[in-house]
Amino acid sequence: METFTAIETRRAIKHYDPEHRMTKDEINKLMSLAMLSPTAFNIQNWRFVLVQEQELRKKIRAAAWDQAQVTDASLLVILCADLKAWEKQPARYWKNAPKEAQDFILPALDQYYRGREQVQRDEAMRSCGIAAQTLMLAAKSMGYDSCPMDGFDFDVVGKLINLPEDHLITMFVVIGKVIKESSPRGGQLQMEEVVITNHF
Repeated sequence: METFTAIETRRAIKHYDPEHRMTKDEINKLMSLAMLSPTAFNIQNWRFVLVQEQELRKKIRAAAWDQAQVTDASLLVILCADLKAWEKQPARYWKNAPKEAQDFILPALDQYYRGREQVQRDEAMRSCGIAAQTLMLAAKSMGYDSCPMDGFDFDVVGKLINLPEDHLITMFVVIGKVIKESSPRGGQLQMEEVVITNHF
């Protein structure tokens, strides 16, 4: 599928075929594409929890306002972020770069994040947001539909997946085979309202 078509036809789908299963190769392809999403300083701070146990999915659905797509979609991805990825062996993020680049970027990375918890959190949200869009467009190109979600109890879900203390959950993305198309778009704002040239 052409990129433009994937963007234009991607919708937040709520109704999925609960009997459909994605193949291991499809899931691996999807995740390998998501892992190409950009991150600041190449820290690759996203963590993708693929929830495949049905009993766990049911518990997560209960914590997500009983939204059917949590259990019915072929794939439930909980996008998390490691807030401390920047300090966990950061040399590995630049192992293929020239030494001069490493000597510059590694101290800069530390200086940018150390002691700046809000910056770490903001980075997590940016990284996972970009990865979520990559997942959804890749899924559309593979013939699947998707839905980004934040309608759930973050604390409960964190406990259910044993979320480490230095991680946070940013959102869900569900992916699967649509059984009921979405309604027409509710209403798009005019470009003049949202695209600003130079300054407000």
